[in-house]
Amino acid sequence: MKSVLALVSLLALPVMAAEPTLYGRYEYIRLPEIGETLQAKMDTGALTASLSAKDIQTFTRDGEDWVRFRLATKDAGNKVYEHKVARISKIKSRADEGDEAEEPQSAKRPVVELEMCLGNVKRTVEVNLTDRSSFNYPLLIGAKALREFGAAVNPARRYTADKPDC
Repeated sequence: MKSVLALVSLLALPVMAAEPTLYGRYEYIRLPEIGETLQAKMDTGALTASLSAKDIQTFTRDGEDWVRFRLATKDAGNKVYEHKVARISKIKSRADEGDEAEEPQSAKRPVVELEMCLGNVKRTVEVNLTDRSSFNYPLLIGAKALREFGAAVNPARRYTADKPDC
């Protein structure tokens, strides 16, 4: 019986060790490849992370899909960034609940993999590019990225992580 209890205890260890880190609804995230620290909204209702970008153009380089863009943030300069496209995401726009006669519209967005630093944790995250300049936060962190960071979100808190230090 003791060996069975010991085995059950060992099997439970990975589950107990995987406690998520609690972050606030808004956090600062550093994008080392872009050289910017941005305010981000942690959004469990979104699947993919989104970065505010403009002048988004896809092109081919050495037989692979790439994207060229500028940041669409308050203090962004005119620097042009180029990244390999990981995939194209099809995003459904939110239709009015009562308007069931129309098919939901969808937009295609290029998705790139970007390194992100949250507190002292660095992860590579898929990020779709879209103009978020009409929103308060230029970076949205969705459920996939939250899982990458082992994060849980307390919507009553803000900026709980230290400034990014990766």
